[in-house]
Amino acid sequence: MALVEKKKDAGSIGETLKTVFYAVLIAFGVRTFAYEPFNIPSGSMIPTLLIGDYLFVSKFSYGYSKHTVAFGLPLFEGRVLGKTPERGDVAVFKLPRDNKTDYIKRVIGLPGDTVQMIGGVLHINGKAVQRDRIEDYVAKDSLGRETRVAQYIETLPNGKKHRIIEETDHGALDDTPLYKVPENHLFMMGDNRDNSLDSRVPSMVGYVPVENVVGRAEFLFFSLEDGTRFFEVWRWPFDLRFSRLFNGVN
Repeated sequence: MALVEKKKDAGSIGETLKTVFYAVLIAFGVRTFAYEPFNIPSGSMIPTLLIGDYLFVSKFSYGYSKHTVAFGLPLFEGRVLGKTPERGDVAVFKLPRDNKTDYIKRVIGLPGDTVQMIGGVLHINGKAVQRDRIEDYVAKDSLGRETRVAQYIETLPNGKKHRIIEETDHGALDDTPLYKVPENHLFMMGDNRDNSLDSRVPSMVGYVPVENVVGRAEFLFFSLEDGTRFFEVWRWPFDLRFSRLFNGVN
C-alpha cells in the first residue's frame, strides 16, 4: 500500500513539473512572438500615453531580434522577418547606451532622413512639419490644481497625425543641430516635446538601431492615476481611468 502511494506521489510531482514547464514555454512563446505588456513610468509621451498606463506591444510588427526574445536571451544576431517601422509609430526599444533599458517614443526619422527642430517646429528633410494649434492640454497635479499646456496636432509627411504638447518653443531641445539618420537606424522623439529624453540628445539616446526595436505599441489594457501602484487593488475603484481602457495607441 505504501509503495502505491509513493508511486502516486511521484506521478503527481511529475505532472506538476510538466504543467509548469508547458506554462513557462507558452509564456515564453507569447512574449517572444506575439505580445508583451509594458507600463508607462514617465510623462515623456503625454498626451498620447500617461504615467500609469499599461499597454500591449506587438512583437511581430517589425520582425524578431535578440531584443524581442523574452527575458532578453541572446539566441541570435540580426533581425528575422524584419520590417522597418513606419513614421509615426509608437514603439518600444532598448536604449542603445546599455541595450537593456526599455524606452517608448514615436518614430520620427527613418534611415536617410534629416531631422531638425527650429523654434519648436519639427523639420524633416528640410521641410517644416505641419502643426495645428488645438485646445490646451489640461492636467491636474498631486494637489488637484489644474495646469494648462499648449497642444497641437502634428501631421507627419506620410499623413500620420498625432497630438503633441509644448510648454514653450524656446526650450533646450526646441532648436537643434541638423541630424542625419544613419542606415538601419531611427530617430525617436516623445510627444511631450519639452520633457522627453530622446534622439535629440545624442549622449543619452541618439539614433536607435532598428535591431533595438522591441515592438509597436498597440492598445491600453489598464490605466491607473499617477501615484497609484498596480498592487494597490483597494485604490482601483477610485483611481482606475476607465475611459482609457482598451484604447488603441495612435
